[in-house]
Amino acid sequence: MGKSHAGVYSSFFTPLEFGFFRGLPENFFLLDIAGQIAFLIDIVVRFFVAFRDRHSYLIIYDRRLIALRYLKSRFTVDFLGCLPWDAIYKASGRRELVRYLLWIRLSRALRVTEFFEKLEKDIRINYLFTRIVKLIVVELYCTHTAACIFYYLATTLPPAREGYTWIGSLQMGDYSYSHFRDIDLWTRYITSLYFAIVTMATVGYGEIHAVNVREMIFIMVYVSFDMILGAYLLGNMTALIVKGSKTEKYRDKMADIIKYMNRNKLGKHISNEIKSHVRLQYERSYTEAAILQDIPVSIRAKISQKLNEPFIREVPLFKGCSTGFIKQISSRVHEEIFLPGEVIIEQGHVADQIYIVCHGELEKLGRDDESETEDPLRHLQTYSSFGEISLLCNIPEPCKIRVSELCKLLRLDKQSLMDVLGIYFFDGRIMLNNLLEGKESNLRKKLLESDIILYIGKNESEQAMRLNFAAYDGDLYRLKRLIEAGADPNATDYDGRSPLHLAASKGYEDIVVHLIQLRVAVNNSGKLQNTHI
Repeated sequence: MGKSHAGVYSSFFTPLEFGFFRGLPENFFLLDIAGQIAFLIDIVVRFFVAFRDRHSYLIIYDRRLIALRYLKSRFTVDFLGCLPWDAIYKASGRRELVRYLLWIRLSRALRVTEFFEKLEKDIRINYLFTRIVKLIVVELYCTHTAACIFYYLATTLPPAREGYTWIGSLQMGDYSYSHFRDIDLWTRYITSLYFAIVTMATVGYGEIHAVNVREMIFIMVYVSFDMILGAYLLGNMTALIVKGSKTEKYRDKMADIIKYMNRNKLGKHISNEIKSHVRLQYERSYTEAAILQDIPVSIRAKISQKLNEPFIREVPLFKGCSTGFIKQISSRVHEEIFLPGEVIIEQGHVADQIYIVCHGELEKLGRDDESETEDPLRHLQTYSSFGEISLLCNIPEPCKIRVSELCKLLRLDKQSLMDVLGIYFFDGRIMLNNLLEGKESNLRKKLLESDIILYIGKNESEQAMRLNFAAYDGDLYRLKRLIEAGADPNATDYDGRSPLHLAASKGYEDIVVHLIQLRVAVNNSGKLQNTHI
């Protein structure tokens, strides 16, 4: 709030200082110095204030990164704005060009806009009221700045020529402005503001008008700008009536959610989580479903593969899996963002999703069933995965998974995984071996008795049967395709017969030669005790 107040002060005082105070009086000079000291303190503070990364949405606390970000963005402008330009103006011999550098301070107006953005998102404050106040401030600020520039154009001419200015030639009733420099500051400012407003509204009565070429040029530029400003103000007023702005949709959605939560008495903790997620979704400015809903499925799959494949490849669970398997998994995962403090999987619950960490950090808490002792905190970071054992074995999750930093996760449901394994069942064995690595014997037993083992075994049996049919039919092309898809040429059917056994018995020499080149076992025999060759 203090920063926004300082921004308001700087935004309105800078044009006034530029136009009306040519060499500030002592009291105003001291006020200006005090304001610049406050902004210098703000510059120092900004080197220690954490920020949210635009891509990962993580809060960055590293002081080096904070300093680099500020130095690369606003530091130079902020520092130049804090310099005592009035003193520099006097020291330079009152060079007029130095006066223009004072406008650097208007960069602080960005803090005023940030303040209004926060007000617009605060559902406790009436949105219509906030927007109208914002539009009034914009209109007053533009006319205030124009008034200061109008007076500046008049005061830069020498006193001998003040009759050739809009205010020096002004006669209103019996009152003359011929010696306007001697008139009190308030009267001069009100007169300038009146000129700016009637010019903006193009309803001037002719008593105030441009006198010299400089004033004519500025009025032409000012009126041209006013047309754009008028369109902006009318457009915003129309948006308020039709209620079509993104911020208002967010406020309406949040109001409906609050009514729902209050009606169902969801409790403060759950209510805060829901509101935080809706707010985060609004600040991200897009959601995956909304942005991709009109794009064809084939292109959506390519986008998902492009974004997710680098993470999937580095996950230990999928280490060594084929490229096709990785691409299929990449196209079926869904992105989710979780805020700090949220529990993703409760201890004792059976997970139905596998989660992969892209950004952020989670902590694993609770009693570990393997050791029967309380586990210390274990951190899950980028490329970690969790939920896979509970999902594959249908057993309760032994630990609670809680977010410690804002996290971006990829979520894969069980049905999608099974669909991919139905095509790339050979990679299922690789994935299972990765999962078994380093596990205790009781957990290994549960994994080996899990549904996925039965699923993989069923697929392997079906592939072995298809391979034997291809060998029996003499179809070398189909046999090659099945082997390339991961079918084991050494696998046998229920009678213990392999593809080589069947091809040899039928006299298909091309298939026999191809299988021998693949170094299949040649001395196995089936139940009939007939050798292959």
